[in-house]
This record gives sequence, structure tokens and C-alpha cells, in this order.
Amino acid sequence: METAAAVRRWIETWAYAWPAKDADAIAALYAADAALRSQPFRDLQSPRAYVDWAFSEQDEAECWFGEPVVEGHRAAIEYWGIVRFEGRDETIAGIAFVTFGPDGLVAAQRDCWNSRGGRVEPPPDWGTLDLVRKRPAGLGGEQVVD
Repeated sequence: METAAAVRRWIETWAYAWPAKDADAIAALYAADAALRSQPFRDLQSPRAYVDWAFSEQDEAECWFGEPVVEGHRAAIEYWGIVRFEGRDETIAGIAFVTFGPDGLVAAQRDCWNSRGGRVEPPPDWGTLDLVRKRPAGLGGEQVVD
């Protein structure tokens, strides 16, 4: 699979699955032996373990993605999320550094992000991708559109 197509699939899947808390959709993006470092000082973990934990604390979420920078089999992808948990909003902005295998699955990912309490919308010039959040084709089930 071409890296650009794998990156687009990654973005479209996260855009749908983060708010939907669809851990299966996220896990399907990653190779069986993929490792994720969700923050610089966290230990490596399986992507499935990470999303199971993160989604278990999330009541609802909105997310946005910037245009990726792709070189070879790697991509840098900006993201912005507003997550509600325990009745409070938290805003997260970061970058995922993703390495893809020849099959288009994620071989490795490390994220660098920061958070701020409360709801902070992305600036108007942020996140150039205009996504319709729906269940990506190939995941099975119904197509759900925001």
C-alpha cells in the first residue's frame, strides 16, 4: 500500500473512531507487533491497550487533523482533540509520528502532545483537512456520518 493512502486511512479511521470510542477500528490500523508511545515519558504499549484505556475514561470527544507531512514510509500528523471525562473538558493538541509497513499497517507510532483544561477550539487556520466523520469503508458495519 502506498504510504499516502495508509496515512489517509489512519486519519479517516481516527477521525471516526476517537469520538465513537471504536477501539476495534483503531486496532485494525496497527500491525500485530506494533508499539505505541502515547507520550514521550510513557512506556511503549500495544495500540489496543492504549485505546482501551483512553476510551474507558472518555465520555465524549471531538477531533481534528491537519494535513500530514509524508516522507518515505513515515508521516507526521497533527491532531487536536477536545475530550470530556468526569464532566470536565480537556483540550489536547499534538503530533503523531507514524511509521508504516509495506502492508499499510502502522509498525510504530510515537506521539508528542500537550493538554489544557477546558474547551479550546482550534484556531481558524489550524487543521486543513475537511473530513466527514464516518466509519471508513472496509471496517464493516453501517456508515455513520456526523
